[in-house]
Amino acid sequence: MGPLDTFSRPLRDLRVSVTDRCNFRCTYCMPREVFGRGYEFLRRDQLLSFEEIVRLARLFASLGVEKIRLTGGEPLLRRDVETLVAMLAAIPGVELTMTTNGSLLPRRAPALASAGLARVTVSLDSLDDATFRAMNDVDFPVGRVLEGIEAAAATGLAPVKVNMVVKRGVNEDSILPMARHFHGTGHILRFIEFMDVGTTNGWRLDDVVPAAEILAAVEAELPLDPVVPNYPGEVARRWRYRDGGGEIGVIASVTRPFCGDCTRARLSAEGRLYTCLFAARGHDLRALLRGGATDRELTDAVTAIWGRRDDRYSEVRSSHTVPLAKVEMSRIGG
Repeated sequence: MGPLDTFSRPLRDLRVSVTDRCNFRCTYCMPREVFGRGYEFLRRDQLLSFEEIVRLARLFASLGVEKIRLTGGEPLLRRDVETLVAMLAAIPGVELTMTTNGSLLPRRAPALASAGLARVTVSLDSLDDATFRAMNDVDFPVGRVLEGIEAAAATGLAPVKVNMVVKRGVNEDSILPMARHFHGTGHILRFIEFMDVGTTNGWRLDDVVPAAEILAAVEAELPLDPVVPNYPGEVARRWRYRDGGGEIGVIASVTRPFCGDCTRARLSAEGRLYTCLFAARGHDLRALLRGGATDRELTDAVTAIWGRRDDRYSEVRSSHTVPLAKVEMSRIGG
């Protein structure tokens, strides 16, 4: 049996950042005012090597991790990332997925599928080209991300999940157009309440469009029924179209935080282990790796870190969002 934290939560999911670089400057994730021309990204020697990532991944799998998600920055900016995919795909009993902005998927999807990637999640915040270009802040067209989604599906990286972060006054008008577009496609659209990502986006409550409002916008045209979770700790609450057109998900991390059964850890590109997706401080595993630690010493270190885990960031932060939380809970039967 793997380790349990102070709230008896097991370790089941690991997000692995393979690079801190991204070719987008999304205003809620890597805003240009923080990650501008003078920002110093990691040097190549500071990044975990593929061999170091795989070694840690095998140890995490031995502790109960069942899913590994490759992230960034933008993971497809990491040179030869397909090689890493093939190495990780060889670990028994672990599902391997990737979250990407989709910009490079049209030409990279076949190699990723051949290497053993199971599926992808693509970030897409609007179908309106002007809105999308403004949100990614590098003038990247929405059409090329849509090409990436279709390329992923065509190579078997499916079902493709499409994540839309909804921000008040920016893209809430895109909720229903997004639902219409992906209805009946087999792709799973997931709406995400705007939230603090890495403590860099100046999170404010009046930027949040609560899940209840998102669901009402969709259901006004496309009636929905709730769906039971796929597994304990699933972050998205699922809804199925009554007409058989597929399903959507809503990640209500502000109005309905999921800390209570969170089983996720993340490993940064430089080898720091974070026991909360929103944590600002982590534990240096790279130093142990490069200092000659044995597998047993690394396993013991991770076990000890997880055993001390008491994170519940979203619950604590959301204690200040009671009005929104009450609306959300009344809407989805909480």
